[in-house]
Amino acid sequence: MVGGGRGAFIGEAHRIAARLDDRYELVAGALSSDPQRAIESGRDLRLDPMRCYADWRGMANAEATRKDGIDVVSVVTPNASHHAICKTFLEAGIDVICDKPLTTTFAEAQELLAMVRRTGRLLGVTYTYTGYPMVREARALIEAGALGAVRVVQVEFALGWLSGPSEGDSKQAAWRTDPAQAGASFIVGDLGTHCFHLSEFVTGRRTAALAADLQTMVPGRRLEDNAHILLRFDNGARGAMWVSAVAAGEQVGLRLRVYGEKGHIAWEQSDPDKLTFALQSEASRTLVRGRSGLSPAAKRATRIVAGLPEGYFEAFATLYRDYADILVARQGGEAPDPLALWAPKAEDGVRGMAFVEAALASNADGGRWRSFQPEI
Repeated sequence: MVGGGRGAFIGEAHRIAARLDDRYELVAGALSSDPQRAIESGRDLRLDPMRCYADWRGMANAEATRKDGIDVVSVVTPNASHHAICKTFLEAGIDVICDKPLTTTFAEAQELLAMVRRTGRLLGVTYTYTGYPMVREARALIEAGALGAVRVVQVEFALGWLSGPSEGDSKQAAWRTDPAQAGASFIVGDLGTHCFHLSEFVTGRRTAALAADLQTMVPGRRLEDNAHILLRFDNGARGAMWVSAVAAGEQVGLRLRVYGEKGHIAWEQSDPDKLTFALQSEASRTLVRGRSGLSPAAKRATRIVAGLPEGYFEAFATLYRDYADILVARQGGEAPDPLALWAPKAEDGVRGMAFVEAALASNADGGRWRSFQPEI
């Protein structure tokens, strides 16, 4: 692992996810940009002292030459460092699982994708919410034609944690609103890319155009903290996205609704084991994770019986398990389970960065519609 040392929430989330299905062992780390803190964080996790690295470049060089070197590295650092770290490990012949967004620019993301295609390495991008069983059930229903043609997509991710000027009180808030660490966007890059990937993942449609209205509502903040984005999809469907860190009183308000010719699905991250499925002129149904009659995709992402809730860590773990299946299949010269390939990879990370730059450009142009056809 690179990053995610003492006190880092996302690093611990990745470590829990990797361990949950007994598919990974953490054996090496460069766990902080501060060399001393990196060494101490490795000791906290009881790593071999010889594999507690002071910096990630030294880790990549050393692990690439060990007979027992790492199979894959998890990158959980601030956005601006993703490109250099991923590039270095890919060049060293080491597979990568990177927290989203993949990079801070579309060009950087394209470079990483070119490396993946040239080397055959895996570059996973952890859009966590696509690991939920009922999100996968929603995709399976739409793929099976249960809703008919998709017409309308409504997606929102509303948080209230930055409703005031919290940068001085929170390390997370400070780096996420700092252009030098987060890149040119905060809310679109941080929350918007989740919503963008989720909408395309579930519907199977691709965004064809967008119009963005971005705001910075807290005085003195250097990046946008609220955004409304209209979407047009490749089949003519329409969409609307709202992402915000200034939705006072909200905690993690991630919600998705997809309307088709025959009916709709609705899912909320706050009650993730349930999926509303409603057909026109029929009673609405609530589908529940772990119950009979669900798709193979939902069953594959389920670990325990209905009534014992699964949540964020389990969704994260589903992605890690998918990546493990892909890597093990490659090692054995076999094809992975097709459902493992649902896990987001480099191409998804590139589309995410293209979305961020298109939204920024639309906003700078007064919110005018922009065609969205990135070269991937």
